[in-house]
Amino acid sequence: MAESPQRITLRRATPHDIAPLNALIDASVRRLAPGFYDAQQIESSLRHMFGVDSRLVDDGTYFVIEVNGVRAACGGWSGRQTLFGGDQHKADQQATDAPVEPGTVPARIRAFFVHPDFARRGLARRMYEHCAAEARAAGFRALELMGTLPGVPLYRTLGFETLEKVDVLLPDGVVIPCERMRLEL
Repeated sequence: MAESPQRITLRRATPHDIAPLNALIDASVRRLAPGFYDAQQIESSLRHMFGVDSRLVDDGTYFVIEVNGVRAACGGWSGRQTLFGGDQHKADQQATDAPVEPGTVPARIRAFFVHPDFARRGLARRMYEHCAAEARAAGFRALELMGTLPGVPLYRTLGFETLEKVDVLLPDGVVIPCERMRLEL
């Protein structure tokens, strides 16, 4: 018997998605980050760094991919100063999140996560292509991101180059190795 086709939809995230997407992010980090980060780094990053940035939801630049109606991936882009981190990270950092000028500063690729049950199916690439097209249409000529170690291989495959390796120091003293990456559009 033939397998039924999967219905994959990409849509803008809404405020109603934030809690379920934070649960998706938690599952993604807990199951896909081991081997890249240790247990202490995973717990600390979930507490202080990884999560939905509700400003992206408000801006209409954060997206959900659903597979047969199930939230399977999320990610977005931003024309703001913040390079990475969910709401809890911005609160910890007291960061400004002012808009940047398209064409002079890169758009930010932000908070890409895939639920582990849907990993390695091209969903992150699909999300990236959508976000890159929107950023280009908004006048941005480059993209920048803070790549976590599990995501760096994907971003390299997409053409991003590492600008620098960054040790992100979290409020509890835990360090999360990342890579700041850039791609010219």
